[in-house]
Amino acid sequence: MRYQYNLYIMKHLAMPTLLITASLTSIIWLIQALRFIDFIVNRGLSIGDFIYITSLLFPSLLMLLVPIALFIAVLFTYNKLTTDSELVVLKAAGLSRWQLATPAIWVGVVATAFCYFLSLYLLPVSNRQFNDMRTFLRDNYTSVLLQEEVFNHPVTGLTVFVRKRDSEGNLEGILVHDARFSENPVTMMAEEGQLVQTPAGPRFYLVNGLRQEMRNGRLSWLNFDSYTLDISFYTGTLNERERDPDEKFLGELFDQNANAKQSPQLKAEGHQRIAWPLYNVALSMLAVAMLLSGEYNRRGQWKRIILTGAMGAGAVLLAISLRNMIVKQPELTPSIYVLLAIVMLSSAVVLSTHRSGRSSKPMPEPV
Repeated sequence: MRYQYNLYIMKHLAMPTLLITASLTSIIWLIQALRFIDFIVNRGLSIGDFIYITSLLFPSLLMLLVPIALFIAVLFTYNKLTTDSELVVLKAAGLSRWQLATPAIWVGVVATAFCYFLSLYLLPVSNRQFNDMRTFLRDNYTSVLLQEEVFNHPVTGLTVFVRKRDSEGNLEGILVHDARFSENPVTMMAEEGQLVQTPAGPRFYLVNGLRQEMRNGRLSWLNFDSYTLDISFYTGTLNERERDPDEKFLGELFDQNANAKQSPQLKAEGHQRIAWPLYNVALSMLAVAMLLSGEYNRRGQWKRIILTGAMGAGAVLLAISLRNMIVKQPELTPSIYVLLAIVMLSSAVVLSTHRSGRSSKPMPEPV
C-alpha cells in the first residue's frame, strides 16, 4: 500500500511541476528573447542564429526556476489532496506525516539530481557557448550591433553614431568618438563609410571626413579622403577570452591558482552551484510540512498556503541576496548552508511532531 500511495502522489506532483516549470520558463525566455527580435527585423541576424542563441538561455532559467516550480506544485497538490479528503483518509489509515511527505521529498531528490546536472555541466557549457556566440557576432557581424540614429557604445570608451545604413551595409553620416586611450581622445566624422572584416578584426573604412585629436592639451585635426579605424571589440581570439564565473566548471571555480581579483566572484558562484539545487528538497519539505501540520478545514487552507508561500519566497530571496553578499564579504559564505539547514531541519521537526485532534480531552468511556 505504501508503494501505491507514494506512486499516486508522485504522479500528481509530476504534472503540475512540469507545467509550472514550462510556463515560468517560457514567460521569462520570451521576455529575454524579445531583446533579440530587433536584431532579426532590422539588423540582419538570421532566424537560425536567433533560435540557437536564445536556446542557450534555457539551462540558466531551469536552474533557477525548477525549485520554485516544485515548491508551488507541492503546495497545489497537497492542498488539492486535502480538499478532496484523500490525505484525511490516509491519515485515518495510520500514516504519519513523514510517510505522507515522502513522495514530495522523493520528487525533490529527483529535481535536485537534475539541477546538479544543470549546475555542474550544462550551465557552464551553455553560458560559454552563449558568450562565444555573442563575441563571434560582435567580431564578424559588427553592423548587427549598430543602430541607426542612436549613440552606440559597443565597448567601453568607444561611441559610434550612424545616421543611415542601406541594405548593403553602406553607412552615411558617421560619427566616431574613440576615448579608449583617455589621454588622447579622437573624434572622427565622415560622410560615408563601411564596416570591413579583416583577419585582425572589424575595421571602419571612412570616406571624406575629418579627424580631430586632443594631444597635450592641444587640438589637431586632419581632413581625409579615406581612413581606416580599428574597432575590434576584443583583443584576443575566442580561446583567449577571459571566461566569466558562470562559464567555468566547479573545479575551475575553486582553483587555488585563479585570478586573485576574480577569486571572490568565482567562489561565490561555486557555492551557489552547490547549494541552490538542494532547495528542491528544502522547499518541498517546507511546503509539505506546513500543509500537513494544519487541521483539516472544509473551507480550505488559504491562510496557511499564503503563509507558506511567503516563507518560501523569503527563503529564495534571502538565498539570492546571500549569493551577492558573499562576493564582498566572503566570511558570510557559511550562511548559504546555514539557511538551507534551518529550512530543512525546521521542516523535519514539524513533520516529526504528532498532533492529536482539536481537543486534547479523552473520549468518555461507555457506561
